[in-house]
Amino acid sequence: MRDLMTEVLEANKRIASAGLATLTWGNVSGVDRGAGVYVIKPSGVPYDQLTVESLVTVEIESGKVVGGTLKPSVDSETHRLLYQAFPSIGGITHTHSTYAVAFAQAGREIPVLGTTHADNFDGPIRVTRDLTPQECERDYERNTGLAILDTLDGDADGVPAVLTAGHGPFTWGKNATRSLEAAIVCEAVAQIALHTLALNPAASPPEHLIRRHYSRKHGPDAYYGNSADPLRNTESKPRRPEAG
Repeated sequence: MRDLMTEVLEANKRIASAGLATLTWGNVSGVDRGAGVYVIKPSGVPYDQLTVESLVTVEIESGKVVGGTLKPSVDSETHRLLYQAFPSIGGITHTHSTYAVAFAQAGREIPVLGTTHADNFDGPIRVTRDLTPQECERDYERNTGLAILDTLDGDADGVPAVLTAGHGPFTWGKNATRSLEAAIVCEAVAQIALHTLALNPAASPPEHLIRRHYSRKHGPDAYYGNSADPLRNTESKPRRPEAG
């Protein structure tokens, strides 16, 4: 458990150093499936003031805080729904990174416009529907999670990222570190996409090039690098939580 807390601490600190957050606008969590809990950043605490002791431990099943003296991130319930729905997810990152948020605020998915995107994501990074006034008024964070599940439609593996409409990106991976790396890549491809669309709104790379770049890093025929440790996990079995 101490190793998990250390990893979550370091991943949260990297949000700022990676340029993904202003002030305290972002959080990372990591899960211990055996213990049935996840560890998450406390709400509103600056990254440079975070310690292992300040992190908050939450039960996946109940949402009850079982460790730490501070309140968990306000986005904790969204993290919890993703952990419930996808057993393969080991870490989740949420940020307000500039370019990904721009797409989220525009209500536009991040399209696959080249090989940088295709190296990491098997398709566009989709955007959720807008929440209703009622969903914003009550159980907002839970309803955000349910909107994400609607958008993913049972598949959290090929594209380990989603944009919540008007809000920002959530990314995930096999652990907290990988979820942060997915957030870094998400922001990078969003920035590249925005510049590409400004230069050529009709940009559309050939599908065979996109498939080659994804397949050389992912799946049974992957040959990139020297480690079988991609950003994504390939054994997700989704279980949709009931609406509350």
